[in-house]
Amino acid sequence: MGSPLGEEEEERILLARATPPENFDEYTGDGSVDFRGHPILKHNTGNWRACSLILGTEVCERLAYYGISKSLVTYLSTRLHEGNVSAARNFTTWQGTCYLTPLIGATLADSYWGKYRTIAVFSTIYFLGMSALTLSASVPYLQPPQCIGSFCPKPALHQYLIYFVGLYMIALGAGGIKPCVSSFGADQFDDTDPIERTKKGAFFNWFYFSINIGSLISGTVLIWVQEKYGYDTWRKPSYKSMPGSCCSHLQAKCGLAS
Repeated sequence: MGSPLGEEEEERILLARATPPENFDEYTGDGSVDFRGHPILKHNTGNWRACSLILGTEVCERLAYYGISKSLVTYLSTRLHEGNVSAARNFTTWQGTCYLTPLIGATLADSYWGKYRTIAVFSTIYFLGMSALTLSASVPYLQPPQCIGSFCPKPALHQYLIYFVGLYMIALGAGGIKPCVSSFGADQFDDTDPIERTKKGAFFNWFYFSINIGSLISGTVLIWVQEKYGYDTWRKPSYKSMPGSCCSHLQAKCGLAS
């Protein structure tokens, strides 16, 4: 596969990796470089400072994803007036897409962009998809009329489009985050340092804890908000979680191993 870097840039990075700096002990020993391709100072990057932002990103992403998936069939049948069969089919198609798009994200991360840029770009796509869903649930013009008795008007084309475009933007965004985040967090620890190698094992424990915290909040707090205040209010916490995810990556930009 090709690389976006020119030959001179690749040679510079390889030379930087092969030439030990004067204060060698202060640098990582596993060949890690930052997102600019420079060798990494241990005291200045990575470790738990960066991983705390990565874990926060994972909580936000899981909160947004499960917040949608747990009530998608109900939303499609009650707000977009789809039948149960059609709503279930749309849900399974979307969920299947969410588990296929990581092939795209993994290819881009491994062969072209690296993990950091892949996560940053796809988190932005995810955020735009959440914005579209929030508008669909909040703006009356983007919602079909209420049912009158047993008659439920079908949504207009633009109402379908805004919702499903947002939904599949989320599926695409998840495809760049799922395959990269856990290994990206592991990259923040130096394998040649016995202390940091132990911390890497602890990171995976916290990582899966973060996934379950996001799922727990979405299945309890967000569902309670949905039942008590409605879908337009329920969408907003999920929507607001993704800017937090993007901000975590921007704050970590200068302090992460790529």
